[in-house]
Amino acid sequence: MLADAKEKEAHETAEISTIIVESKAILRCPEVRPASKVSVAFTAHSLNGGYLLTYMTTPDDQENSVSVILPVLNEEKYLAATLAAITGQDFKGDFEIILALGPSKDQTNAIAAQLAQQDSRIKLIQNPSGKTAAALNAAISAATHPIIVRVDGHALLPKDYIRIAVKTLLETGAVNVGGIMAAQGETLFEKSVALAMRSPVGVGGSRFHTGGEAGPTDTVYLGVFLKSAINAIGGFDPAFIRAQDWELNFRLRKNGGVVFFQPDLRVTYRPRSSVRALAKQYFEYGRWRREVMRTHPGTINLRYLAPPVTLAISTVGFFAGMLFSSIFLIAPIGYLVGVVVSGVIVGKSFATKLMLPIVLLTMHMSWGLGFLTSSKRGLRRG
Repeated sequence: MLADAKEKEAHETAEISTIIVESKAILRCPEVRPASKVSVAFTAHSLNGGYLLTYMTTPDDQENSVSVILPVLNEEKYLAATLAAITGQDFKGDFEIILALGPSKDQTNAIAAQLAQQDSRIKLIQNPSGKTAAALNAAISAATHPIIVRVDGHALLPKDYIRIAVKTLLETGAVNVGGIMAAQGETLFEKSVALAMRSPVGVGGSRFHTGGEAGPTDTVYLGVFLKSAINAIGGFDPAFIRAQDWELNFRLRKNGGVVFFQPDLRVTYRPRSSVRALAKQYFEYGRWRREVMRTHPGTINLRYLAPPVTLAISTVGFFAGMLFSSIFLIAPIGYLVGVVVSGVIVGKSFATKLMLPIVLLTMHMSWGLGFLTSSKRGLRRG
């Protein structure tokens, strides 16, 4: 009887071992990367004379380490608060903070030096050009950890941001994870811009603006990356003064990687404070979004074509209406009515309902003008 029991136990062990070996193919267990340890718990359950194997993966935060990188230029008002939000994270792993300092015209660099003296985790490197892509590449090169957390100098991370991002990165097998750009303003104009940025009327259906289900996506706000994935495609393209994130995420996906949207990640963003600043921002967005489309035709999206098409039709309709027939004015008048109605719907207060049409017009027309006037620059990979 003892021999029979041992034989049965050996048979069961062999069955379970076989299932464990085969489970990699059957269950597609996430890859355990050497640089990031993941706990994997297997449980075998008796089922109709056989075994059902279940597993759970849990990233061990204490065994992961990240490099937080920031391109910094003229951020004296926000840098201290941004760094305080980073150092106050509930992430239990090791992390370093690398500031790529551009030629700021305010006291940003002096503030950065003072903060670095107070916290040894803060490291300073120079970015003489002041260009964002160059700053990001320099910071990534200086990073000593396998996971890169990109932060802007005026962004405020919630305390669980890095922990949730790293967990999502490892559980999904993605190469980049990002969340919602949660625009919040203080003045009437900023609050109106924030409402527009969180609405499909203002920015289309981008999940990182308006929210949505977790899952693979085209691009995300900021991003938490595998350093190896960025290095594999040559880093950020320095030819792109703007739209570096769109362009990089396209190449990450083209290289077989997954860019993953996680709505639990919400980063507070301060909108532009004036019509002029907002117009300049969206003009550059439109201009460089077209450069991305020229360089990578696969990124063409109807959402990005809506502003230039609207601008072109409205402009042609206006002049045709003035020169030929008033019937052509239907297009520009219809657009203006739509903007006013959208402002009433999206606005939360009477004041924002009045301000939103101005904000929406500025965003749409500036993007459209930047897109239409963007000249071919013959960009080359550096």
